[in-house]
Amino acid sequence: MSMIPKNNPASGGVKCGSYFVLRRAIWAILLLILFCAGCVDLAYLFHAAAGQFRLLNDSIPIEEALNKGSLTPVQEARLRLVARIKDFGEKELGLKKTGNYETVYLCSPLRPIYTVSASPKDRLSQKTWWFPIVGDMPYLGFFDLESAKEERDRLIKERLDVSLSIADAYSTLGWFQDPVTLHLIQGSTPVLVETILHEMTHTTLYLKDQGAFNEGLAVLVGKVGAFLFLEEVFGPSHPFTEEARGSIEDERLFSRFLAPLMHELEQLYNSPMSYQEKLTRREEVFAGSLEEFKHIRGRFKTDRFVHFGKRPLNNAYILSVGLYHRNFDLFEAVLEKKGGSIREMLLFFKDLNKEKGDAIRHTQLWLRGPSNPHT
Repeated sequence: MSMIPKNNPASGGVKCGSYFVLRRAIWAILLLILFCAGCVDLAYLFHAAAGQFRLLNDSIPIEEALNKGSLTPVQEARLRLVARIKDFGEKELGLKKTGNYETVYLCSPLRPIYTVSASPKDRLSQKTWWFPIVGDMPYLGFFDLESAKEERDRLIKERLDVSLSIADAYSTLGWFQDPVTLHLIQGSTPVLVETILHEMTHTTLYLKDQGAFNEGLAVLVGKVGAFLFLEEVFGPSHPFTEEARGSIEDERLFSRFLAPLMHELEQLYNSPMSYQEKLTRREEVFAGSLEEFKHIRGRFKTDRFVHFGKRPLNNAYILSVGLYHRNFDLFEAVLEKKGGSIREMLLFFKDLNKEKGDAIRHTQLWLRGPSNPHT
């Protein structure tokens, strides 16, 4: 993701971060606000900037956190693992070396980000918000739930489908030194590994205005990279490794359920039906998809998709899920053609990016024909 964690100020928190880092953060935030004039609401920008600054200011070096004695043994073990995850990502997977995840934010156990996305009711088309550097973003992120709800309610008044979700982590794409959060080290070890490698992928390769490509690639690298790391560190039969393997299998299963659903909706919305007919018909499609999901629910090996269908479906929700999970088979096919090497796959996509345009479309064409110059 690109910026924005959950804000939960804690009195008496330990202040940290060098003067240089905070000064750089202040200038970066001011430049962001300056360049964003006219792109998104200034009140939102100040909300994001203030929350980001507090997150940086209240994060402390990992070594300092380990010496405080306030973490459980399991949390300490996970926090000590972070440096090994980074090293593996950089040396074995070809991910970019940065100063990220060298600090930890311990002020709140909650997930850091609430995201709000929106779509017209009769099209699978995401509303976007423009930001410098990253371009059009298919969601807004908020540090607190009330602000997210306010934006959700405002978009609903515009007669849009809206989805409010939470995220495990985020990346500022090199603008700041992103911290590990307490939420991550309270969760499972495989999720910690997957999340850090996912966000490191964004810092390594991020294409402007191409959210589906960016998130789809990061999902693949996060899941496969986590399996490779856990297999190397804990062994092939360890429960952590088995969970990571199951997560990949679940991703395939869910993606193959989701992609046909989205294709069916696209066909419906592109038909000559009236607006009201499309809204009526889409409810039948949603209901049918939930029945189909009931039949595959028992085949999942992890709880990664346990919440799907527990809220009413709408276009915004389907698109927000599809952003991450629709194209898993596509990215896995490229990985296979690159001999299972994430490093080689990333180099391929960096080269492919020189062509400009829709990277997913270019990838589909490359997979279909051997005459493509990127073979």
